[in-house]
Amino acid sequence: MKRKKRTFEPGTRPIADPHDTGQLTGWKRYAVITFGSVVALGILMIILLSRNLPSLTELESASDPVLVSRIVSSDGVVMKELYIKNRIFVPLDLIPEQMKQAVLATEDRRFYNHWGLDTRRIAKAILVDIIHMDKREGASTITQQLARHLYLSKRKIWIRKFREQLTAIQIERTYSKNEILEMYMNYMELGRGAHGVQSASLAYFDKNVEDLQIQEMAMIAGMFQLPYGPYNPDRDTLKTFERRNSILRSMVAFGSIEQAEYDSLSRLPLCVAPKQQKEEAIAPYFCEYVRQLMQNKYGRSTYTEGYTIYTSLDTRAQACAEKAINDFMPKIDQLVQQRILRKKEFTKWTDPPLETDKDIRTFLADTVRVDSLLKKYATVQCAFTAIDPKNGHILAMVGGRNFDDSKLNRAVQSHRQPGSAFKPIVFTAAIDNGWPATKEFLNLPVVLYMVDGTPWEPSNYEEESVSGPTTMRVGLARSLNLVSVRMVLELGLQQKAAWYAQRFGFTTKINPYDAIALGSDDVYPIELVSAYGVFANKGIRTEPLAILKVVDKNGIVIEENMPQSKEVLTEATAYLMTDLLRSVIQEGTGRNTGPIYHFYRPCAGKTGTTNEYRNAWFVGFTPQIVAGVWVGMDKETISLGEDRTGASTALPIWAPFMRMAHDTLNLPVENFVQPPGVVRMDVCADSKLKARSTCPKVLHEVFLKGTEPMRECDIHGTSGRPTKKASEKQVF
Repeated sequence: MKRKKRTFEPGTRPIADPHDTGQLTGWKRYAVITFGSVVALGILMIILLSRNLPSLTELESASDPVLVSRIVSSDGVVMKELYIKNRIFVPLDLIPEQMKQAVLATEDRRFYNHWGLDTRRIAKAILVDIIHMDKREGASTITQQLARHLYLSKRKIWIRKFREQLTAIQIERTYSKNEILEMYMNYMELGRGAHGVQSASLAYFDKNVEDLQIQEMAMIAGMFQLPYGPYNPDRDTLKTFERRNSILRSMVAFGSIEQAEYDSLSRLPLCVAPKQQKEEAIAPYFCEYVRQLMQNKYGRSTYTEGYTIYTSLDTRAQACAEKAINDFMPKIDQLVQQRILRKKEFTKWTDPPLETDKDIRTFLADTVRVDSLLKKYATVQCAFTAIDPKNGHILAMVGGRNFDDSKLNRAVQSHRQPGSAFKPIVFTAAIDNGWPATKEFLNLPVVLYMVDGTPWEPSNYEEESVSGPTTMRVGLARSLNLVSVRMVLELGLQQKAAWYAQRFGFTTKINPYDAIALGSDDVYPIELVSAYGVFANKGIRTEPLAILKVVDKNGIVIEENMPQSKEVLTEATAYLMTDLLRSVIQEGTGRNTGPIYHFYRPCAGKTGTTNEYRNAWFVGFTPQIVAGVWVGMDKETISLGEDRTGASTALPIWAPFMRMAHDTLNLPVENFVQPPGVVRMDVCADSKLKARSTCPKVLHEVFLKGTEPMRECDIHGTSGRPTKKASEKQVF
């Protein structure tokens, strides 16, 4: 029945309900309060989740040109590029229309018709997920994907999703649709380290994006959501092929290509270019050293601002260093590992340790396990540095055997005992304080007392001690520990030697102990090499220098480094020490430099070997190059083995490098020039006084002016026979 409309007579009013107060009561009140609370809570949540949304500055930076920083050698070779993302920006109008259509057909068909969120897709996705009770359908627009990849975590939680949607709306309000699509095409990661369609085109097809075929565009479009997933050709060729054809079908439905084109294109193979192996940087340890210096100073901009970093390293010298190391080190590996197996030193390295002969035989039968264990514990490592002593330029640097296996740069990050390679610093303290190289000390056993009162009796490495006086020159040339220790004790050089060590640039603690001449305190290899540069550079120490100049993307020099030098010794003392160290090469522990390794230029240097043959050194120089080699194990408790001295283990790298480097760099032959303040004279080998014509054996010696002997030999008379006075003496 149809209800009649209620009417009132003119001039009359309806009678009010006496119980109606005009206020909400009962369930109506609760409904309004609940609705208001929900609205307020929603507004509050929007406000809170909108706080600290990322700015759009990073989004805008996606359109910046390529800003790759490059590390350049002194001879003009780009050794390494530094960047965070391999991205090459391409304007939208240079991206083929069909490339854009392939992406839109796959990722967001209604891109030009929504405001950042596609409500239809969202509703459909919710319905599909409810039906299947699982997350099956995606509803993210291109704008949402851009927001997610630019700013937000990819964790699938509702707070992240809501913030993503708010950011997408913010992007849509700020940029036009074409700007958003341009950023999306240039920003997204697409596998093989490529970001954006141009980098991906080069990575997968070795061509620019404008030169791609339609099927190639479709394959790249299929990787936007999961660049390293099943649709990446490097992971699954068949699924990538199917995904590409699915994109082509979408392009037919989208009206981008005709069905006939699909029928033809879908049969074509992928024809993806082989994945390029990662190019190793030239001098990887040096490049990493430079990278760390840059990052400490410039931070993130090191990878984004397109710096050109001009360095001191010469790739020709670096190649010589790597060849010298690679030619020799495999032999040492083999010898050391054979000794370890022969002496069964590996038994403590396994878990549990091998205790019975049966366990050892079983282990040795498993060659894979043996090789793995030896590689882990018994790979012999090395560090090498070559420096121009005049300006401190680092010419070559090797920090280990394999940069991919170990990033530890042993040239600058590891400190080890230098052994006898530290002796020149201590001998400098004696020479510079007026003691002549002819000063003699007994080559006899001596007892030292350690800091804790424990007695210690050092010995010569060749276990050689003769009951006779030995000059400082011979003691240094033959690396006689007993002579060096007695020199420190008798001349009281402990404090002086530690002070000179600081002057020479050592940053590790060098203790003023009696055993200081034996190199018991750790040093960094690069600092030991730099210290020898003082002798080569006439008493001037120049700080090792890696970065010469940094230029920004506009060609403006923002950093330029000049050599930092200071005088450590007089030129006369430096020359005298150089002359002593030449004796090491000519007649001492480095005497194989010429006869075996064929390096005959004027040079000087010193071997070093530590207790139980754990560290082997050779550091030496010419007027143009100072270089040093350390060889040892990362685990210092493992010995290199008997006879693995500096002469047999480090010199075979140093000498070939010096020969190759001087020849490769076309350096002229230079001698060490004797400066004023040095006196060269003949002295009697027996009396160490001025030689007479009748002295049977004469030494050609150098002295600091004022320390040379003033008297003639008082042992040999004019006839050459010992005088009566001399014959009454006991000469040792």
